[in-house]
Amino acid sequence: MPSAQRLLAIETSTDILSVALGDGASNGTQWQHTGPGGAMASTTLLPLVKQLLDASGWTLNSLDAVVFGRGPGSFTGLRTACAVAQGLAYGAQEATRPGGIPVLPVNTLLALAEEARFAHEQAGEPSPDAVVALLDARMNELYVATYACTSAGLSALAAPRLCAPQDLAAYLEGTVTGDSLLAGNVFQSYATTMATIPGVHRSALPTATALLRLAPALIAQGAALAARDALPLYVRDKVAQTTDERERLRVAAR
Repeated sequence: MPSAQRLLAIETSTDILSVALGDGASNGTQWQHTGPGGAMASTTLLPLVKQLLDASGWTLNSLDAVVFGRGPGSFTGLRTACAVAQGLAYGAQEATRPGGIPVLPVNTLLALAEEARFAHEQAGEPSPDAVVALLDARMNELYVATYACTSAGLSALAAPRLCAPQDLAAYLEGTVTGDSLLAGNVFQSYATTMATIPGVHRSALPTATALLRLAPALIAQGAALAARDALPLYVRDKVAQTTDERERLRVAAR
């Protein structure tokens, strides 16, 4: 994949909204914005994209792909990112691209791992053997995924999953070997539990600039999709129980 490609990246899976334009090179030209996300993302995202396009001098139709964090993470944030990415891709339809520009969904835990790895190495620290990406899933659960650090980049050791904080140490014992970097937003919320898990701990979130760095290799691997085929990745399918479900659980617990 040529380094001169033009990419737009959108990351709204957490309470932080992150948008960036760039060519995917770690030292390439970038325009970026980071600010409050959450409920505000749906109203501020499109104006921010326009601002970055205006600042760069690029047009929507000149982009090679729209990259977005597909999850896991905030249900509302994931739906927002996917819908905006699809809308922008369709908005760039023309005779030579009847389906619009390609869309690249990227796992948010992979983006978190890449952000942590990059910051770790930029700080002069040696590359770890593995990165454990951890996002607070609320409801006393974590989203977790593990990645090996290789010469070719990050390689998934296990698929993203939900994990109770108290089960994390046992899960990692069977998944990760060597020196590990634990990265995420869970170290304050679950401080007592996390303090018992070995490895270097680094606070980090998935970012749009991490998506840009990951995008060229993923596109070269064929991961880009037509806009109509892009979907969020929730991992947790439900965030609430129905009244009947709560009643069945109450009866079963007697």
